[in-house]
Amino acid sequence: MALPPFALHPDAIAVAVALEGSYLWALARLGPQSVSEGQAPASRRQITWFSSGAAVILVASSWPIHDLSERYLFSVHMVQHTLISLVAPPMLLLGMPAWLLRRMLRPRALRAIVRTLTRPFIALVIFNAVIVLTHWPLVVDLMLRHHPLHLVGHLVLFSAATLMWWPVVSPLPEMPTLSYPGRMLYLFLQSIVPTVPASFLTFGSTPLYSFYVSAPRIWGWSALTDQTVAGLIMKLAGGAILWTVIAVIFFKWYLLEQQGGWDELALRDVERDVRTEMSKR
Repeated sequence: MALPPFALHPDAIAVAVALEGSYLWALARLGPQSVSEGQAPASRRQITWFSSGAAVILVASSWPIHDLSERYLFSVHMVQHTLISLVAPPMLLLGMPAWLLRRMLRPRALRAIVRTLTRPFIALVIFNAVIVLTHWPLVVDLMLRHHPLHLVGHLVLFSAATLMWWPVVSPLPEMPTLSYPGRMLYLFLQSIVPTVPASFLTFGSTPLYSFYVSAPRIWGWSALTDQTVAGLIMKLAGGAILWTVIAVIFFKWYLLEQQGGWDELALRDVERDVRTEMSKR
């Protein structure tokens, strides 16, 4: 059997439609009240980013990825987690207009919580703690045997990933991104940390997940081979995504330095620090 039988997943479709529909409704109904006259509520690029992020969530949660990951292969489960944590969150953040995110964070308590949790060190620790937790054998087996727990696990992973990406692609000046060098260092650290759990998966001599040991074999892969491939995906695919973003940031930084020089970079950092301090008052 190459692929499991086709199946629709109404819950995945509902989530993606609700996400995209809410976004488009906000642009159409709230946008004109929130931006200057003649200004578009969101640019075409932002709409494309957000819609692409919603599409990635739909793909990750639908046939065949969903069916393969929940019934047969941990390696496909790893692909699913990669899409949920390293692909969809930055796309959605890049698609969010600042005015819309401000409205979402209008409650003072929520804004304070998000401001704290998106600080680079805290966000990095939270995300990597969630990565370890959601790949712990006992937790993985529980999630796979109890579908509601699996949904909760994906929601926690997505939320933690959104916090992790915030210092890199934040759309809010009052909750700014790191400087270009800071973003590169931050993502470099993020590319190093998952090496530990990935190594356990890649070089383990016995399967770690009892659910996949007893799962029907597919593609001729043993449970150990499947686990090894999952470890490689975690390290190589995840690293490739992070290093691609690092490269993009580096070239943007280089072009900015070529155009405006270090004085402009320093001025932007000063302006950002001033906005941050003002927003705390």
